[in-house]
Amino acid sequence: MSGTNQRIDAQRLWDSLMAMAEIGATPKGGVKRLTLTEVDKAGRQRFSEWCQAVGLTVRVDAIGNMFARREGRDPARKPVLLGSHLDSQPSGGKFDGALGVIAGLEVMRTLHGLNIQTEAPIELVNWTDEEGSRFGHSLMGSGAWAGIYTLEKVYGLADVEGVTVGEALEAIGYKGEHPARPFPADAYFELHIEQGPILERESKQIGIVTGAQAQVWYDAVITGQDAHAGTTPPSARRDALLAAARLIERVDALMRERGEDGRGTVGQLHVLPNSRNVIPGEVRFSIEFRHPDNAVIEHLAGSFPAEAAALVATNGCALELTELFRIPMQPFDAGCVELVRQGAARLGYSAREIVSGAGHDAVYVARSVPTAMIFTPCKDGLSHNEAESILPEEAAAGCQVLFEAVLARANRTL
Repeated sequence: MSGTNQRIDAQRLWDSLMAMAEIGATPKGGVKRLTLTEVDKAGRQRFSEWCQAVGLTVRVDAIGNMFARREGRDPARKPVLLGSHLDSQPSGGKFDGALGVIAGLEVMRTLHGLNIQTEAPIELVNWTDEEGSRFGHSLMGSGAWAGIYTLEKVYGLADVEGVTVGEALEAIGYKGEHPARPFPADAYFELHIEQGPILERESKQIGIVTGAQAQVWYDAVITGQDAHAGTTPPSARRDALLAAARLIERVDALMRERGEDGRGTVGQLHVLPNSRNVIPGEVRFSIEFRHPDNAVIEHLAGSFPAEAAALVATNGCALELTELFRIPMQPFDAGCVELVRQGAARLGYSAREIVSGAGHDAVYVARSVPTAMIFTPCKDGLSHNEAESILPEEAAAGCQVLFEAVLARANRTL
């Protein structure tokens, strides 16, 4: 068991977070490190160099996931995994994903500096394309690794310019030779900013994440008829944007009917032909619902498509609704969660249990490997925004709990 005299280097952690944030830095203080771009490649290269500097062996799998391994005393033991992702939203913050990867690196650096040899090997992971902002499929690397998506499907996904995932992997040199599939692992720990306001509101330093809520995502296409804005009377209009607006309002209402646990969002909207004097004939947009109760999401998934189609039809338009994926509520491993709880308590940090409102790589990894997450507060609960912010001491606290949990798991008695 770790003692509190074994401390991570808080300044080194913060300096490394800021150094990674230089890659893809935006004028407003955030980052734009879209997956499988040259900017992402630069971040990966810096990460790889840092890993190799402390003796880690880096390998890359067929979807570009990076694994940096530190050997243990017992080569027969399954490795303990930790990590997150380095890709960002187009106007993302410095800490979403990067905190988990760089804190994992700090754990490795601390073990190296203190000359601690663990019983089990430890592997630090940078998952490919957690955000889904370029190819429209979040949790792509961890999903391919976990067998949720086939490589063939993932390789064929294309961005708005028609570049496929397969082509992008080749272009930056990260279509690795190792298979993208689960391998025997003892546990997985992921540190992440909360991306919500609860920890900050309650003045808690650590979130002990017990699971992640259920989700269902859709792509929606409403088809009406393009027509002249000045010559088409109300009775002849089939306004796709008006139909979309009414459906978007219904998504919001369905969310609010479910109280503070409800989530319903339309985050993308493409209007065609997008001319000021043409009644829109087609609108493409995203819809998603989330809730901590599987039954709520299953009910919505069962009732929403027909309700949405009927609402759109009353506006003289047609709806094509495609379910992209449905993720059940994912509970995390009780033993791993307990190690997070014990680490926070031993260090004297204020903590509370929390269910993740966001999807994380940990959700898919948990299907194959015992998993837990650690949350740190973030200012005003703001994320997916260039103004995303945490304090150095918040990063250090989360990293220290991560260190405690990983070390305890890697040295556990089998």
